[in-house]
Amino acid sequence: MNQKRIGFLGFEGVAASELTRAADVLVAATLDGGYGNRISCYEISTIGFTSECFRAESGIAFCPHSTLETASELDTIVIPGGDGLRRSLVSETIAEWVLARVNETRRVVAVGGGIYGVAPTGLLDGREVTTHWRYASDVARCFPNLRVDPRRHLVKDGAFYTSSGPSAAIDLSLALIEEDYGRNVASVVAQEFVSAPMNGNGQHKLPSTLVFDSQPADRFAQLIPWIMRNLHEDLSINALARRACMSPSHFNRAFKSVFGNTPAEFVETLRVNEARRRLSVPKRTLDTIAASVGFSDAQTFQRAFERRLGAKPRSYLKNFNGRSMAASANGEAALSRTGRMSGAPEAVAAPTQD
Repeated sequence: MNQKRIGFLGFEGVAASELTRAADVLVAATLDGGYGNRISCYEISTIGFTSECFRAESGIAFCPHSTLETASELDTIVIPGGDGLRRSLVSETIAEWVLARVNETRRVVAVGGGIYGVAPTGLLDGREVTTHWRYASDVARCFPNLRVDPRRHLVKDGAFYTSSGPSAAIDLSLALIEEDYGRNVASVVAQEFVSAPMNGNGQHKLPSTLVFDSQPADRFAQLIPWIMRNLHEDLSINALARRACMSPSHFNRAFKSVFGNTPAEFVETLRVNEARRRLSVPKRTLDTIAASVGFSDAQTFQRAFERRLGAKPRSYLKNFNGRSMAASANGEAALSRTGRMSGAPEAVAAPTQD
């Protein structure tokens, strides 16, 4: 699965709460990868004007992962608010950068006063937006082509998302998660960040001001752990589409939009990773391992293994056994020198039996 890359812009005088609240919620979104593993949905990065650390309004320092010049391609750009954004040099620099990136970015998000970094681009002209009530009059005066409604908590208009401020940052991130991965995933994350339940059953509140179409990721949330438990089964597109109650063509498009890989690529990666784990189990042949994870024969398995991991299974197994034997030899040497395992307490050393 390819994580969706989310870039948070940082600058001197950023509102720390608008950056960290949204980021904390997004990074909590995971999918069940099977066998107790969790798959992170997002890769979060902070983007600074330079590589130097920048300070928030509160004085907290942030060190960026990259700069405006070095940042790689992003799925989503998030612009937090903050007093620093009210300086024309800062807002204009961000606006120019957003304009240069907008055609290769799926969506642009402004949290509270972050709208000052997006509005100068002209991309919001004629669109519905919201912002913190303190800024609403000024935003409407400075950017008369925007349809500003500060009474709204969250607003989505095309590829552009705006929210009313720090208190809305959590709901905004939950809405993005729901849009990307479905309501089930968003509900799990909401349990960590939303305190007020919807009803007596303990169901947690999700943002109701944004209405999204039913997302295929709702079905995928249960499908992925099922695949992990059934790697030996028929996992063709047709079989998976039937399980997800979707047509094969729709399933293929929807799956790739969520995970960034085709179903065949995704399944092959899971099979190879599980096969690599099973190689470490003694007395297992390549044929039995290949069959146990769903490959039709050993040759197909070997080609997939080498394609994904850059090594043949036998070479990998030889290296693995070599490391294991070296570790064992080191342990025996330590035992012969000391009469006990390194680090083991004297009191539990077993006496030698005659």
